[in-house]
Amino acid sequence: MSLTDLKRKKPKDARVKVSVDDFIEDANNYALGLKASDGQANINSTTQDFLKGLDKKSTKIYRHATFTLTEKSISQLDEMAKNSNVAKSKILRILIDEFYQQSSIEQSNLLGKTSR
Repeated sequence: MSLTDLKRKKPKDARVKVSVDDFIEDANNYALGLKASDGQANINSTTQDFLKGLDKKSTKIYRHATFTLTEKSISQLDEMAKNSNVAKSKILRILIDEFYQQSSIEQSNLLGKTSR
């Protein structure tokens, strides 16, 4: 091997420069299940208010969580995400919010039905 083999080669693809704000905004959109070019997702207004997401001035913080789900639940979640083009984590946040907004009796009824 000669020293000419060690020369740095020019990159083949030109990378598009993105501002920090645009990068963060795209990451927030991804976390909310929105596409970079989308403005809003089709969800109801109370849940939409709850999940406005991170904007440049927001203090909302997402935390990583680990849950154990059945194979059936995972496949159902995958199907919902695929059909709605919404991130699985966003679907779970919506479902949790909807459950939380129900009365204690409604929650108990649902919990009694779901012994799966």
